[in-house]
Amino acid sequence: MSTYKDSGVDIDAGDRAVQLMKASIAKASRPEVMGGIGGFAGLFDASALKKFNKPLLATSTDGVGTKTEIARALGKYDTIGEDLVAMVVDDLVICGAEPLFMTDYIAVGKVIPERIAEIVAGIARGCEKANTALIGGETAEHPGLLDDDEFDIAGAATGAVDADKLLSADQVRPGDVIIAMPSSGFHANGFSLVRHIIKTKNLSLEAHVSEYGKSSGEVFLTPTEIYTLDCLALIKVLEKNLRTFSHITGGGIAENTARVIPQGLSARYDRSTWSLPVEMEYMAALGEVPQSDMERTWNCGIGMVAIVDPSVADLAMKSLSARGMKAWIAGDIQSSQNSGAHSAYLEGSYKK
Repeated sequence: MSTYKDSGVDIDAGDRAVQLMKASIAKASRPEVMGGIGGFAGLFDASALKKFNKPLLATSTDGVGTKTEIARALGKYDTIGEDLVAMVVDDLVICGAEPLFMTDYIAVGKVIPERIAEIVAGIARGCEKANTALIGGETAEHPGLLDDDEFDIAGAATGAVDADKLLSADQVRPGDVIIAMPSSGFHANGFSLVRHIIKTKNLSLEAHVSEYGKSSGEVFLTPTEIYTLDCLALIKVLEKNLRTFSHITGGGIAENTARVIPQGLSARYDRSTWSLPVEMEYMAALGEVPQSDMERTWNCGIGMVAIVDPSVADLAMKSLSARGMKAWIAGDIQSSQNSGAHSAYLEGSYKK
């Protein structure tokens, strides 16, 4: 006789995982959520869109990448969910959209209820920080495809923005100012390079690193900053004087900023306005990573930028500061010599 459990899938463990995560999910809700978890679909009251004159729906999906391997190696699963939420909702807010709800997908080699509950607790905590409802998800057990302790997570979110408040590259003008918001660390990008350095330099994740004042593992698992509510607040304060945002993820500062710059313009960053985070400086030196490669792989200390009219630059920084978000003017927008191109670049040396 063969049972599903014999094949490696434990339905009872999955049911227990659902029970353990219920308390966390309850905190990641909004008034528009209908019903609870356990159904075949999450429900969200679309009448909430009545507050928009012409609502546009926005959607985004992402994962956490190989940062999950750091969590697995350390056996610490309670922060990786925040990374997932940040990667998804902070992409939505770039066009001015308010993230409304999110769903997640967790694939594991073996369902260990307490581990799943830790991951979901992190997702719920991230959703709470972004005022985004976690209305559904799926945990899939893949014996034979993944080892018992291996896992991957992904998520998708839906948001809405009024058509006349849509942010885009077309609104960016020469002379506009780049307001930078600091990253909380490596975030959830470039971990293939991080892991390559760990492996080739035999770096211990548990050992204390004097440059950090903590272990490498603690530094690497610092959750990705979630900027959603800061950005939405900035939109409300600055209105049309806010041109657009750029979420600094894979590809680094220049590549991600170039995505929101129209043809004929170029974004100039002055490295002397901020310091390279100590963890990136340390890992780049340890791995002998060229600066050009480092800047195309890691965020180098900037997690989100707002491009604004220069007349409201001070107001933007004061507004962010009042929310506890330290920000600074990191550069500006200039006319490009090539009218058919759009670009971004960094110049100067990092502040010491």
